[in-house]
Amino acid sequence: MPNQSTGASVSQSARNYPLAPDCHYRIALVVEYDGSAYHGWQAQKKPAVATVQQALEHAVSSVAARPVSLYCAGRTDAGVHATGQVVHFDSPVDRGEKAWTMGVNSNLPRSIRVTFARAVGNEFHARHTALFRRYEYWIENTSIASALHHGRLTWFRPELDHLAMHKEAQSLLGEQDFTSFQAAACQSRTPMRNVQAIAVDRIGTRIRITVQANAFLLHMVRNIVGA
Repeated sequence: MPNQSTGASVSQSARNYPLAPDCHYRIALVVEYDGSAYHGWQAQKKPAVATVQQALEHAVSSVAARPVSLYCAGRTDAGVHATGQVVHFDSPVDRGEKAWTMGVNSNLPRSIRVTFARAVGNEFHARHTALFRRYEYWIENTSIASALHHGRLTWFRPELDHLAMHKEAQSLLGEQDFTSFQAAACQSRTPMRNVQAIAVDRIGTRIRITVQANAFLLHMVRNIVGA
């Protein structure tokens, strides 16, 4: 869904994750992007389609002056936007925070931006040291759909009872088997996920659904909200 956004939080770990060959630095980035024009985060060769990872790897490689591989806290689906996607890569040199932000952004399409960059130790790994991932879905609950927010907010005309929705959503808290909410193409080795928080609130004419978990299955959040 186009109105989905994601973020992640990470912590330091006692475990070390080796640097890539010939690399001496690990760089963490925080990225935001409008996913409307992309087929999700993960790079794809067959079929060859536009993805956020491919665009960002190309831009970072230009500044690093060598090919780099990016690792993210959590892959996003096609059309999903991100406000705080955490990624990292290894590099033989540290160009400095300005180059990893301004320099990389100068090589990116306007729909993708690096908002933060910092050198970190090899105990940091964007995926493995993530504490949680958080998704938001927004519903425009009005009698007439907005022309300005078309493609960004789900529109639903009948008035929604966000308090009842919030109450029922609490049944999803905790570690549970989410087989019923995962897509058939999901490659996860286990359907067990721990939903740490879920909330439904109303902000004016809009309904916001926020789901936070240790990790998500393919299309898990989309199926939870019934999008």
